[in-house]
Amino acid sequence: MLANEDDILREAETWKRAGRGVAVATVIETWGSAPRPVGSHLVIDGEGRFLGSVSGGCVEGDVVAQAIDVIETGRPTTLEFGVADETAWRAGLSCGGRIKVYVERLD
Repeated sequence: MLANEDDILREAETWKRAGRGVAVATVIETWGSAPRPVGSHLVIDGEGRFLGSVSGGCVEGDVVAQAIDVIETGRPTTLEFGVADETAWRAGLSCGGRIKVYVERLD
C-alpha cells in the first residue's frame, strides 16, 4: 500500500537528516483524467531510490531522472506530461489527462 503524503514527506526529512541528497516532486496542476491529484508527492534520493507517486507509475522514471539533476544542481524544474507529449506516451501516460510536476531539492 502506498504511504500517505505526510509519511512520504517525513521519509524525505529522514533521508535528508541521514545525509542523503533529496528532491521532492509535487503535482501542482492536473487537467482531465490525471492519475494522481494535486498535492501528490514523490521523494527521490541521489541514488534514484524513491517513495510515493506523481502519476501512478506512468512517468515516475522521467521524474526520478530529472530529480537527480535537481539534487546535483540545486535548480528546481517544472515538468509537464500529457497524451500529446511524446514523453508521456513513451512513459505510458495514456489516461487522457495532463499533469504538471514541480521538482525541488530539499535543503
